[in-house]
Amino acid sequence: MAPTHVAVGASLALPLLAVAPELAVVGALAGIAGGVFPDLDLFTGKHRKTLHFPVLYWIVAVPASGIAAFFPSPATVAVAVFFLSAAVHSVLDWFGAGDELKPWEGTSREGVYVHVIGRWLEPKRWIRYDGSPEDLALSAGVAAPGLLLYGTPIRELLVGALFVGVVYAVIRRRVPRYVGPYLE
Repeated sequence: MAPTHVAVGASLALPLLAVAPELAVVGALAGIAGGVFPDLDLFTGKHRKTLHFPVLYWIVAVPASGIAAFFPSPATVAVAVFFLSAAVHSVLDWFGAGDELKPWEGTSREGVYVHVIGRWLEPKRWIRYDGSPEDLALSAGVAAPGLLLYGTPIRELLVGALFVGVVYAVIRRRVPRYVGPYLE
């Protein structure tokens, strides 16, 4: 779920607190943006295919991270953490359920699309579905270090994401009843 990707994105910038604290907030904001970015394909096309690139984001993230390490600036760090977070998001979706309205039924064989090989990776279902109790636990666990170490505004964004995650986890199994008729 999006709150998990927000927490992961912010956590990717945590090392900056030790090596370049003046860049930690911009890194965390870029990580949050990169963590949310792939899910914008919910509105633009086939989810987990249009903006999810589990291989291609790494082609930008790795050299951008090297550039940011040798030439740290708000811009280089933002680009590196954004693409790193988008890459991690795309890979993490493979470990969850498929992209289906009722993912707990396990009917989809489409976890995330890999453009380089032109096929879908089958979902691993380590997290049963977005909004499941274990997804919420993962969100909270990944957000915890950021909640302790970041100040404003990152801490507030993480608290907000966790609040959204709790509400979503409570209503997730009811979503198909209300959204399903609009998708048919």
